[in-house]
Amino acid sequence: MNKYSFIARMPDEPGALHRAAEIIKSYSGNINRIQYDRRIDPATVFFEVTAIPETYCRMKEDLHAIGYLQETLPTLGFLRFSVYLPHEPGSLFELLTYITGAGANIAYVDFDDRRCDPGRVTISLNIEETTVVESLLDRLKSQYRLEILEYDMTGEKLDDTVFYVRFAQAVRGLIGTAEDEFLLSLLQDVNHIVQELNNLGQDPREVFECILLTGRTLRNTTKDRFYADVQRIPISDAVEVFCFQMPGGGNIFLLRAPDETVMIDTGYGIYHEDAVRMFQHYGLGDLQKISRVYITHADADHCGAGGLYDARVYTHTGSREIIRRANRAYGSRSESSILEEVYTTIINLFSHFAPPENPETFPAEKIGTRSIFPVLARFAVHDLEFEVLESLGGHMHGQVYLFCPGHGIVFTGDTLINFGSLDEERKRYNSLADFLVTSVNVDSDCARRERMALLDMIRRQDEELASCGRRCLIACGHGAISVLSDGRLEAVGPVERYRAGEKRGV
Repeated sequence: MNKYSFIARMPDEPGALHRAAEIIKSYSGNINRIQYDRRIDPATVFFEVTAIPETYCRMKEDLHAIGYLQETLPTLGFLRFSVYLPHEPGSLFELLTYITGAGANIAYVDFDDRRCDPGRVTISLNIEETTVVESLLDRLKSQYRLEILEYDMTGEKLDDTVFYVRFAQAVRGLIGTAEDEFLLSLLQDVNHIVQELNNLGQDPREVFECILLTGRTLRNTTKDRFYADVQRIPISDAVEVFCFQMPGGGNIFLLRAPDETVMIDTGYGIYHEDAVRMFQHYGLGDLQKISRVYITHADADHCGAGGLYDARVYTHTGSREIIRRANRAYGSRSESSILEEVYTTIINLFSHFAPPENPETFPAEKIGTRSIFPVLARFAVHDLEFEVLESLGGHMHGQVYLFCPGHGIVFTGDTLINFGSLDEERKRYNSLADFLVTSVNVDSDCARRERMALLDMIRRQDEELASCGRRCLIACGHGAISVLSDGRLEAVGPVERYRAGEKRGV
């Protein structure tokens, strides 16, 4: 017995769903999941069934034979027009006969003979083929006075009788060309998120809008609309750190040493070309000098461009598995969460996920302990000595912190974030993920414990560095490099805004 999923597009009439269930039952199929909400789309039903492969094929054949099985996503358009009919019996019937004969689907009709233009009928159509529309319009123009009010083939004007088709077209527009089979599979995943969040009391339309807004934000902050907030801070006499706050997602850090540059986290894949141009702007354009990349964790905004750099990449074994399994909740108590799994699919798709294929992993056995965190490894960047601290898995399994006690800097991944330094656009973008998975931490209690331990570790480090007038720098996963001030994160030094197209030499 295997599990299968399919989408049915059925007539909005009594008994339609029962007929589909009867076909599934006749082949001993067991329905594991079904979701239908006429408030979203009055004709689309999502099924997951368990069946024997041979009988499932026959089941699909029967559903196909009665026109229920949705196997393609037509490119639908929208047409709204007005015609002026003679005020006599049968005139509306004759007009509808022309429309029905053309195979067009009526989405809206408006007519009232008490108006000042009593013969005017306004009609909206959902249409598949432009040739059919042109033929229909030519026929109508020869019979009636006709006004075209709207004609759109982008799918943006479609009504909710074809909601899922409209949503799929919007996704196709965000990611470029995509096969119907892929988009239908994606619709199944998205619908599963909607079903889960709807059961938690969320408005399904808000779910769809959040998904599309995620993709639109990433697309609309690339190329000439790309920007970043940048800090440049000396860590030692020979090494300085650059912090690049990307428009969406996490930070990219570059440690520039005399003989090499080391990257910590990579940002989204969709920003890679923009980031490279930005590095050039700050005199970091020689990518051959980027010899190593360290990834704090496997979220797409921290590792999603890791495969685009010709450098050795290091990460935790758990992060490598999360990348391979495409489930950000892998290794946690939330591993079976459909929200986490589907969100991973969606964000990887929109962000042009290009992770490292074969990263080197830190040893599994600890070589020491720092606060509550196991020390897995040590490495050097010129005169900076780092410890690799293993998190407890609060944000996600496999997250690590990179701590340099001698020079006072710690890269905290997403356990510590300076929310106060984020602009409103970044705050809105970050809130989308919170909404879609209910919490970006796979274990909120554990994440809280990690935060407290890190803050305590930073306070102790500040005490040790006080004698030389220095502070421990906190390189957060999001937001500005900061110091701890009265229990709060406070941005350090100047933060400048980089915008695409600026010219400068360093």
